[in-house]
This record gives sequence, structure tokens and C-alpha cells, in this order.
Amino acid sequence: MNKVSIIGLLLGLAAVIGGNFIEGGRVNSIVQGSAALIVFGGTIGATLLSYSARDIRYAVQALRHVFMEDPILPQDYSLVRELVDLSAKARKSGVLSLERDIPNIGYAFFRRALRLVIDGTDPKLLKKALEQEMSSFETEKGRAAKVFESAGGFAPTIGIIGAVLGLIHVMENLGNPSELGTGIAIAFVATVYGVGSANLLFLPIAKKIATNLKEEIYLQEIIAEGVLGIQAGKNPYYLREYLNSFLLNR
Repeated sequence: MNKVSIIGLLLGLAAVIGGNFIEGGRVNSIVQGSAALIVFGGTIGATLLSYSARDIRYAVQALRHVFMEDPILPQDYSLVRELVDLSAKARKSGVLSLERDIPNIGYAFFRRALRLVIDGTDPKLLKKALEQEMSSFETEKGRAAKVFESAGGFAPTIGIIGAVLGLIHVMENLGNPSELGTGIAIAFVATVYGVGSANLLFLPIAKKIATNLKEEIYLQEIIAEGVLGIQAGKNPYYLREYLNSFLLNR
């Protein structure tokens, strides 16, 4: 589990709910089913209308890695070490000897890149293919962040719509002054839901997805440079120092 994300979410919710209690509020004063239906239902509906089914699928898939670590994603220092070991093996036994290592590589981009090297792909074509794959990956996965970013933009406005609808209901019952205060309070719960969900949920999730994407692109760049070095037969010591420079400039 991604402890930082979970702690951040729980801390944000605890701060809002705890502040409500300190001010003398009650749980039922901020738990309103109709307001939740308007805000979350409206936000989801507007987001679905804005994006394709493919983009929504990317967003759902990316959401898992906001709260869970990706076990397949390689770590930077261990990745450099693995690339250097493969380079040493290729210089000793030839590039074709690396074919036995492909099943042991969990990250798909790494497997494909190494397969292209083993298949004898032209260096210029290999570099172009890897750059194109990284560009396409960044574009497609970047849509997931935009989905949640858009939801964060819709939610506050729909919260205001919910508040206005609640106030309309209050105005229709002006003949019963004893219920006006409660009715107005309920109306503004929709605004709390809209602004709160945008700033505590949707926008932070969008930012985390974008951060995760940046991290994965960074690892793909290391892999691309590593396999190009393996194909060129670079000295493993030189390759290690070169790839470590990526880590220093991070």
C-alpha cells in the first residue's frame, strides 16, 4: 500500500471532520444523502460526458496505483544494476545470450526494448521506436490525470448548484420559520461536498497520477539508454556511471 497517499487522504478528512466537531457540529449536520447525490452524481456524469470510455478506463486503472504501489515497476538503483549486469553478460557471451533473461523481467517496456536488441534492430530505428513508445505512453496515461483534474473542476460548481437547489426548497417553505435555519444549513452542505471533494480528493489524485507518470517515464528513459548501451557494446563500468548520472540529476 502507498502509505503516504492513504495518510494524506485520512489526515485531510480527519482535519475537516475534526474541525466540525470542535466548532460544535454534529455528524448528521454534514451527512446529507441528497447533497451527496447531487454533487457526486453530477460530477461523475459531467466527467463521463467529457471523456471517452478509453480515457475513463485509464483513469480507473491509474487510481489503483494512487493508493497501491506498483510491484512490477522497477526501482531506480536496482534497475541500473540489472542493466549493467546484462551489459556485462552481452559483452561476454553475446547479445543473443540475453534471451534467457527476458522471462525474468517483470516490466513490459523493459522486455520489449531488450527483445528489439536481441532481434538485431537497427540502432537508429531502435531509438526511434523507444522514443515513440514513451511518447505514446505519456500521452495516453496523461489522460487519466486530466479526467480527475476535470472532476475537480466540476465538483465545486455542481456543489453550488446543489446549494441553490436547497435554497429554492427553503424559499418554498418560508411559512415555517422554525425550519429555515436547518434548511439553509443543509443547502450549504452541497457546497462543502463540492469544494471538499475537489481539493481533498479529485485534484490531489490527479496530481499523484501525474507524479507517478513522470516517475515511470523517467525509468523508461533509463531503460532506453541502458539497452542502447547494451546494443552498442559499451563498457559496463562506463554504462553504470552514465546511468547513475540520471539518478544524480533527478
